[in-house]
Amino acid sequence: MSGGLDATHDPALRSWVASANRPDSDFPIQNLPFGRFRVDGQPWRIGVAIGDQVLDLRLAAQARALPESLSESLVPLAAGDLNAFMALGPGARVALRRALSGALAAGSVAQASLSSCLVPQARAELGVACEIGDYTDFYVGIHHATAVGKLFRPDNPLLPNYKWVPIGYHGRASTILPSGQDFARPWGQLKAADAEAPVLRPTARLDFELEMGIVIGGANAPGEAVPIERAEEQVFGLTLFNDWSARDVQAWEYQPLGPFLSKNFASTIAPWVVTLEALAPFRRPFARAAGEPRPLPYLHCDSDAASGAFDVGLEVWLSTARMREQGLGAHCISRSNFADAAYWSVAQLVAHHTVGGCALRPGDLFGSGTLSGPRPEQAGSMLELSQGGKQPIQLPGGEQRSFLEDGDELSLRGVCERPGAVRIGFGACSARVLPARPRP
Repeated sequence: MSGGLDATHDPALRSWVASANRPDSDFPIQNLPFGRFRVDGQPWRIGVAIGDQVLDLRLAAQARALPESLSESLVPLAAGDLNAFMALGPGARVALRRALSGALAAGSVAQASLSSCLVPQARAELGVACEIGDYTDFYVGIHHATAVGKLFRPDNPLLPNYKWVPIGYHGRASTILPSGQDFARPWGQLKAADAEAPVLRPTARLDFELEMGIVIGGANAPGEAVPIERAEEQVFGLTLFNDWSARDVQAWEYQPLGPFLSKNFASTIAPWVVTLEALAPFRRPFARAAGEPRPLPYLHCDSDAASGAFDVGLEVWLSTARMREQGLGAHCISRSNFADAAYWSVAQLVAHHTVGGCALRPGDLFGSGTLSGPRPEQAGSMLELSQGGKQPIQLPGGEQRSFLEDGDELSLRGVCERPGAVRIGFGACSARVLPARPRP
């Protein structure tokens, strides 16, 4: 399991970057997430978020404001290659975190050198933090799986394998888009229940899925299973993830091999990856309700049971075109929590993914699956919130939504909070739905 608390988590720690000390900042000095950015079309660079600024790690390396012992670690970061830095392993990540914490702390002698290495986030274009080679979407949200199952199988909502196997499918990495990049409503085959043949049309049941992204930082050789006791050594950090879905396309195509065009047109990922070290104060025991089956031995270890859950509060905010025209702000349509929603832990996902010999590589991405809470208002998709379109949700200004319409903008937010720790956040994960392109 990843390391515990150290001086970088001290709630009394403050930064000379004033905006990082605001109580509502997502990026205090206790966070220090990694991302990729550029300014005015220049080459992409790797930076660390601090307050409302980005610390440009290429400029920081040139300024020689960090310990000489980190020079090897800074080479890939200065070159804009987060994948190569992740491949150096958790030790390099922990050492850099401690050095950055000290350099950005109030009173640091590095302030004079690093102050010119800051870029306002408002000026920066934020991209996908790393090159994503492979993407697997899991289905860990048991409340989502149960609610959706009830819509289609009222008497048998959960299939027998759900509580034994971390269910997942391999998705499409090429259409994972950075937060802020809009996308067009997708086309696909649709078939009405009373129709003899399907038709090709833009989806009429466009949906979001509230997920966490799990960014893989390590590698294992083909044929080498990663034991659950070491599974988190493969994980760099967590981010927000929205796996957009065309529910009517999905209903027609998913038997017998699962989602295809209904999922591969767009997925939106937040720009910042929050490391496991930053999340250390917000870990919880990973426990299931009494009477649940005990996982097979390769999916269980005492350390994962003791602290394998991450307490991340999640929110979904919706803004329609009419709301923006009327000057109305975005409306929160759902709140849930990663720890309360997930039936499988991050470590279990890594262990299961590799048990058959699958090789993971730095930059691979896991989606958690939809993270709905146990109550109806905590649903992480429109499919659940509207009960399959039968009960539209009410929005400010008098509008209703069963599924997403053109011009709708959806934003995911994530925050970790607990007494005795400084609040940290994940930034926004946002995109707007554009009209479908002309008929193919």
